[in-house]
Amino acid sequence: MWACGNRLTGCIPNPTWSLYQSMNWLRRHSVFFVRCAEPVPCPCCGERLSVIGSQRRKLVSESGEHRLLIIRRLRCTQCRKIHHELPDCVVPYKRYESACVEQVVSEPTALSTAAADDSTMRRWKTWFHEQTVYLLGALRSIAARFHQNPVEKSSVSSQTAHHEIGHERHPY
Repeated sequence: MWACGNRLTGCIPNPTWSLYQSMNWLRRHSVFFVRCAEPVPCPCCGERLSVIGSQRRKLVSESGEHRLLIIRRLRCTQCRKIHHELPDCVVPYKRYESACVEQVVSEPTALSTAAADDSTMRRWKTWFHEQTVYLLGALRSIAARFHQNPVEKSSVSSQTAHHEIGHERHPY
């Protein structure tokens, strides 16, 4: 018998009952916990991040299968900004796997096998083309930060934004 505030009632204390409900829920759902193996610095100021909680994040695969991820919420000890620890398979602010979004953005619509409707795929393409300038600037900034010379631009104009982004990649 569990002891709580009133020993005569024999009720289960709230923390134990909450843990029981959580474990019951985890047994019924396929859940993946996301946690980085090495310490991750704050992307804004480079200081240490501390865990302040977690949140559930739904992820849809290319086949349409739904998975649930438990993402850690982290707060910077210096600037106090909150960040979420996302794995490589997740695109920020998108519900589909990164491979799904990448396939739709890089291939013609007729060839994509993503389990998404046409309007969603159109929005992904529009989103990517709107982000191209920002992404190119970020790649150039990273190259400058690591003292690498950006690859010279070709004299022939590229056909798509993918060509220009692929042009910025550096061989390792």
